[in-house]
Amino acid sequence: MISKRSSEACAHKFRPQLVVALDVDTLDEAKGLVDSLREAVDIFKVGSQLFTASGPEAVRYILRKGKEVFLDLKFHDIPSTAANAVRAAVGLAVDGKSIFMCTLHTLGGRKMLECAVEAASKEARAIGVRRPFLVGVTVLTSEGKKDNILPLILERAGLAKESGLDGVVASSDETAAVRQEFGRDFIIVTPGIRPKGTAVGDQKRVATPAQAVTNGSHFLVVGRPIVGVKNPLASARQILEEIHQAHALVHCQKN
Repeated sequence: MISKRSSEACAHKFRPQLVVALDVDTLDEAKGLVDSLREAVDIFKVGSQLFTASGPEAVRYILRKGKEVFLDLKFHDIPSTAANAVRAAVGLAVDGKSIFMCTLHTLGGRKMLECAVEAASKEARAIGVRRPFLVGVTVLTSEGKKDNILPLILERAGLAKESGLDGVVASSDETAAVRQEFGRDFIIVTPGIRPKGTAVGDQKRVATPAQAVTNGSHFLVVGRPIVGVKNPLASARQILEEIHQAHALVHCQKN
């Protein structure tokens, strides 16, 4: 089953985009980052750290600012519970706009993923919003490189697509293979983005923005290299420039 939402994604997928991860402890920190970055950044990720500390208000603040929210809570539970969680996530709407994208873990299995897609679609129709993109987590980028990791990621990506998800989260190392296997209309979100000279932290499979774009990533998630520096806006602009240059080069090569 191929999600109807995938066809709506094309405008986004031909232009790689930066997602800034608001991995901070407080809502005030998150608000400050959104306000300082809003002239350059359109999508902000709310993950477990911020959501646990601040709850839905973090999501609603970003939406009220006219920006997009990538809710990265990696839902993984029995089918009914995961579906209800996704339904609640879609319901976090402000002025007719819901979250842009959210994650589920493919380890939850086909039934869980299919129930989540159905719940998201029903809730979006019920409240009159566009259904968010649903993407499946394959293998966390904190996992080191192993011989069997690519077949495992392709297997889980296949499950995600067959279950109706719009795409997957995968490191840049596997992006080219996922793109070749599942086509250009399958969303690929890539965390572990680190500009040259930046510490990798607890990530194992990392890439520069240019490498991720060249390999076919659609959404590049960057946290500490932006939120952990003195001038987040300057850092974001530098990364955006690298993304744009790499995209232009890839486009020229294809033509």
